[in-house]
Amino acid sequence: MEKQIEIMTWLAQGRIAAGREQEAFKLAGWYPDANQWRRFIDQLMLWMGAIALGASLIFFLAYNWQAIGRYAKFALVEGAILISLLAGWRFSAQQGLGSMASKACLLLATLFLGALLALVGQTYQTGADTYELFLVWALAATAWVFVAQLGAMYLLWLGLINLTIVLYFQTFGGLFGFFFNWNAQLWVLLIWNTLALIAWEFAAWRGVQHLQTRWEVRVLGTLSGVVISTLALDAIFNGSNAGLNRNLSSRIASVLCYGVWMLTVMWMYRRHLKDLYMLAGTILSLIVVGNAVLAKQFLHHSEAGGFLLVGLTIIASSAAGGIWLKRIAKEIQS
Repeated sequence: MEKQIEIMTWLAQGRIAAGREQEAFKLAGWYPDANQWRRFIDQLMLWMGAIALGASLIFFLAYNWQAIGRYAKFALVEGAILISLLAGWRFSAQQGLGSMASKACLLLATLFLGALLALVGQTYQTGADTYELFLVWALAATAWVFVAQLGAMYLLWLGLINLTIVLYFQTFGGLFGFFFNWNAQLWVLLIWNTLALIAWEFAAWRGVQHLQTRWEVRVLGTLSGVVISTLALDAIFNGSNAGLNRNLSSRIASVLCYGVWMLTVMWMYRRHLKDLYMLAGTILSLIVVGNAVLAKQFLHHSEAGGFLLVGLTIIASSAAGGIWLKRIAKEIQS
């Protein structure tokens, strides 16, 4: 990465002769060679194959549901889980526990585990709620997730917990609507995903090797940012509805939490981690929420002047955000 930044600096300073830019890019490692392409295709086929195998078992059972007996279905799924675990053990013995093949086998076993739990619920009709399926799936796969030491497996596990939370509130929203409403669901999702983001970044800062890649944590940061932005928009537009029983203190808490969250993210990814993607997501959220406040104030009577003002504000704030991000990008490259 340092070599690439240095090449970009030389290019901006005119120290690279015209017509030799491609050669400089090759020296900087921007263009993959044959071995890098081969490694990429091998890993792509490996993960696509694992996901395709997991989906194929589910589709096979669904298509042949009437033709296959109950015990044959369970034997097929449990046998698939056992074969996946044995294959993962075999690859780890040959290539080491950190090999991609063994991690793919654990991912495949986790997918098969979800199929097994769905098969149990569909076969015996236990009457359990849907959120319990995803909760048990996440708990049962916890050991495999941490043994695999794979960012994608962590995201899958976190996604299962998020689905559990959403389905739980959907299940009990009608009976205990006063306690378990849309606003409470957003708060729980915010707390869970923010804690997961903090733990991930802290572990990466402490030098955990398999958490050094950035795309997984960016997915988690995007999810947390979407939740906090939705919470702020909910406070702006739905805070005055009497049916939601929302008081002023609840709306203020949402807005204050949004402000603290945004300032913390800006400070962390601007001064310490220097992640342009996270900063861009923060700017986008500020543009959306800020202009939502203006829209709430000026578009109440649907006057043409209000639409014009909000439109100009969106253009100006977007341009200002883009200019600021461009300046930050140059600072990161320098």
